[in-house]
Amino acid sequence: MTVDDGAGEWRDRLVIDGSADAPVVRLTGTWSLRGPVTRYVEIAPRLAAAKRVSLGAQDLKAWDSSAVNFLAALLRDCEARKIAVDQTALPEGLRRLLTLAFAVPPPASVRGTPQAPGLLAALGQHALTVWRDLPAMVEFAGEITLSLGRFCTGRARYRRQDLGWLIEEVGPRALPIVSLISFLVGTILAYMGAVQLALFGAEIYIADLVGIGVVREVAALMTGIILAGRTGAAYAAQLGTMQVNEEIDAFRTLGVSPIDYLVLPRMLALLLMVPLLTLYAGIVGILAGMLIAVGVFNVGMYEYYNETLTALELKHFAVGVIKGTVYGGLVAFAGCLRGMNCGRSAQAVGESTTSAVVLGILLITISASVLTIVFHKLGI
Repeated sequence: MTVDDGAGEWRDRLVIDGSADAPVVRLTGTWSLRGPVTRYVEIAPRLAAAKRVSLGAQDLKAWDSSAVNFLAALLRDCEARKIAVDQTALPEGLRRLLTLAFAVPPPASVRGTPQAPGLLAALGQHALTVWRDLPAMVEFAGEITLSLGRFCTGRARYRRQDLGWLIEEVGPRALPIVSLISFLVGTILAYMGAVQLALFGAEIYIADLVGIGVVREVAALMTGIILAGRTGAAYAAQLGTMQVNEEIDAFRTLGVSPIDYLVLPRMLALLLMVPLLTLYAGIVGILAGMLIAVGVFNVGMYEYYNETLTALELKHFAVGVIKGTVYGGLVAFAGCLRGMNCGRSAQAVGESTTSAVVLGILLITISASVLTIVFHKLGI
């Protein structure tokens, strides 16, 4: 008997013959998702009395996953009802796909939505995560220290071309964003100071506020944060992708240290370029403050220049450069750490990139606080 949905669409696609207890289900014609879809539920009542089912496809012309879905539903129903199914007459391709379909059991049904952990539980989980990460961070810091030692003694293996390209990427190509942010921050500092200083008629001291603030703190801090989001994330993504592609494992197999070949050039590029970027950011911030003081608050340009020279001392530049160098090293450390410890999936690369930015900014903030206290205690 031919199975029909009443509209004649299945007439040439499915035939059931044989007895009621041992029916033979034969696929015929063309089975395609582009045409009418045959659902097993429509013919299930016709197999209600079956004790054994035989499948055939001698007259099957073409098929795609619609035939696989139909037969898979039939096999699941027969398995649930303890009915034997003979698949020997099916094409080999269909049998292989059905075997793959049943190779992995269907996922268990979700009985309920797990509740989000409470505040204390979440804090505990974060604390445990940080505690588990500490040994890896200390070990990675030790490996970088040994690599820097090998570099100083000329035994580190890396490509000078890579170092040159990284220096260009970190330094000159970062100038536009550093210039913009430094100019805007210098403008903000000038306006904030001028609002209060104007109450006492002391607008000239905008030069002291902007000069010392930008050179000692703001230039290094903003440069570090910019590089954490720009360069640290790039380092994590590059090394994470290499981890996914097993390129880092290949370096180890060839006897090449990934720390020397991949991490060391990135660390050196930031350590060399960040001090220069910090000085540049400080100059741009001072110029922005001068434009606001001269153009908005009627301070003479020569007076502003003399006041800036009087306020700034060499120790202020030294403090800013030291802080910028530390921030650059921390950004490189965070980016390379997360990249080297990345998982083996595309999702892991995204997570390592995000984690590198967060860790870099966190380390910058902590080190900024510590260095400010240390320099204050030293009277610098």
